[in-house]
Amino acid sequence: MTTFTSSLPNELLEMLNQVASQQKVPKNKVIEESLKMYFEELEKQEYITSFKKLKEDRELNQIAEEGMEDYANQLKPYD
Repeated sequence: MTTFTSSLPNELLEMLNQVASQQKVPKNKVIEESLKMYFEELEKQEYITSFKKLKEDRELNQIAEEGMEDYANQLKPYD
């Protein structure tokens, strides 16, 4: 594990101290978990953005609709 030094605004540092104290964990664990959650949220936003772009792609929508029709036809014998 690598050590790094950073500065934070006083109000964030106070919040960090408070959360670490309440959770009874070291401050670095709070920062670590917060960064993980932040990076996961960024990844989710990237997916959302890409899906919104795909939504506007007429050709891809047509392919998807054709695929769903084929899938529905495959399920008919099981009705």
